[in-house]
Amino acid sequence: MLFVVTIKLNDFVLKNILTHSTCFYTIKIKMNIFDIIGPVMIGPSSSHTAGALRIGRVARKILGEMPCRAEIGLAGSFAKTGKGHGTDKALLAGILGFKLDDERLKNSLEIAKTDGLDYSFSEIPLPKNADGSEGHPNTAEITLTGSSGKKCIVIGASVGAGNIVIHQVNGMETVFTGNADTLIIAHKDMPGIIAEVSTLLSWHKVNIGAFRLSRPRKGYEAVMTIEVDGLIEKDVVKALSDLPHINSVVHLKANNND
Repeated sequence: MLFVVTIKLNDFVLKNILTHSTCFYTIKIKMNIFDIIGPVMIGPSSSHTAGALRIGRVARKILGEMPCRAEIGLAGSFAKTGKGHGTDKALLAGILGFKLDDERLKNSLEIAKTDGLDYSFSEIPLPKNADGSEGHPNTAEITLTGSSGKKCIVIGASVGAGNIVIHQVNGMETVFTGNADTLIIAHKDMPGIIAEVSTLLSWHKVNIGAFRLSRPRKGYEAVMTIEVDGLIEKDVVKALSDLPHINSVVHLKANNND
């Protein structure tokens, strides 16, 4: 649901140096109601519960298979007050694939054991952002291991009203929110790969809304993170996966809606 917020600002606030009259300027801003009141969810907290669950679901999706081991590091407020807000249960619920309104969330610790998911929690220092600044206080680092031995590491923060920001995937810096369909493409770092990906997306009428490239070392593995307008179809993901020098393609549907 979208609604319009009308804000009136006088000319002084707008720094109008030509006049100091009492006229008002009206600004209309479109907002999603859930940006303010948060998502439909099992409580108690949109940041400590809903956001935590979404981080867990992203990690599960990136792993791409049923995890058998989850090592969860909690930083900042997640570590200090998370247990009382059900953050531990929410993270595990997301890793198990539960959605925000799933009543099983409150029993996720027991369900994880029943499903054969070994897990542990620990307190970790607050990670630094790429620019060296201190990370968000509601941060979790999730290391998942699948039954095949595949492993992934995801660092994400819950920033309020159920919204999240993923800052790192498998040691590579990234920034995405999950509010739009997102592609995480691991590939060999070599000339022409970005052009091939963008050309293919264009051919399929997919418009890129945001793009980020991370590469720890020149000429080795790199990761593209691409947020798009609209939806990404399965045939697009398949076509991307078939491109030369593409190692993996993960498609995250908007707001983990899969």
